[in-house]
Amino acid sequence: MRKLDNRGVAAFEFVLVFVALFTLIFAIFDLGRYAITMQSLRTLASAGARATMIKCYTPDVINNTPPSGCIDIDTYLPVAQRKVAAPFLFFGGLTPTLTVGSSSTNLTVTASQASFTMLMPIWGTALNAPSASTQIPF
Repeated sequence: MRKLDNRGVAAFEFVLVFVALFTLIFAIFDLGRYAITMQSLRTLASAGARATMIKCYTPDVINNTPPSGCIDIDTYLPVAQRKVAAPFLFFGGLTPTLTVGSSSTNLTVTASQASFTMLMPIWGTALNAPSASTQIPF
């Protein structure tokens, strides 16, 4: 009976396990990064909504009329205070955007990170450029 040559089998098994483990570790890392970005965006939107209501609390709001002058978020929450509210969003030179829109019944504060992209290509573009909104009824 002839003996089979088993050289390289351990290296091949290592590669199979390593690829699966490597993909799993990076997927967990990538989803964790997305989760902390979303939570930071929610925090930033809430901070923007809070600052807008505190500094733009006018008789219009008391009389249930939409405050038309409450859409300049840079007046109510400057960039320095945004960095304190959500510091993770500003790492690596990134800058989130914070906008305020008004309708007849509420103000909507939206925080978004347009330059955020997932590292793993398996997600596609579905999770790129996340955003979070907070509505303020009046």
